[in-house]
Amino acid sequence: MQKVYPIESRCLDVEPLEVLAVLGSLATAIATVVLVVVLWRTIKQMEATVKLSKIQTEFRFRPWIGPVSSIKHIGESNGKEQFDVTIKNYGELPATFVKASFKMNTETIKKQDLKFEEKETFSLGPMLPTMEKHYWFFIDSQTIQKAKKDELKIFVALFFEYPITNGNSGYGMISQYNPQTGGFVHSDMWVKGATGLE
Repeated sequence: MQKVYPIESRCLDVEPLEVLAVLGSLATAIATVVLVVVLWRTIKQMEATVKLSKIQTEFRFRPWIGPVSSIKHIGESNGKEQFDVTIKNYGELPATFVKASFKMNTETIKKQDLKFEEKETFSLGPMLPTMEKHYWFFIDSQTIQKAKKDELKIFVALFFEYPITNGNSGYGMISQYNPQTGGFVHSDMWVKGATGLE
């Protein structure tokens, strides 16, 4: 015959306070992990905000000089045709010193080959936000007449340069004279000194 031993089943005596203490520790650990994740995401968000503020400072809080409209013919004076370019400061800060440069040629002007001599530049002075200024340039009337007869072509390059916080910026354009309209058609326009816009 085989002996049978009785098995006693015992319940562990666990105090309800001990269960609460264990659950509290577990909840604290989970809350700590969640807090670390939230802090990490907050730091990442602050990095993005700082980057955006830097971009906003570079592109918004600075002068932006550009033309208001196309080049306009004003009239003839002393055997020269007079043209007008109106520029405006579209930025939120003043431009302390604006320098205009002009070059005319009967051959195509390329941006990469463009160099202005000192005699081809003119100081327009400072420009407050929303301020407009006019720059005039002159072309010999005989040259204009030859262009109207299709004997030659006229190309002009204009560049308006001004200082900004981290160097110089400017707006440039290359235009060709249109004999039918008596005005200029822009063939190239660019902004210099603004990150990502050149």
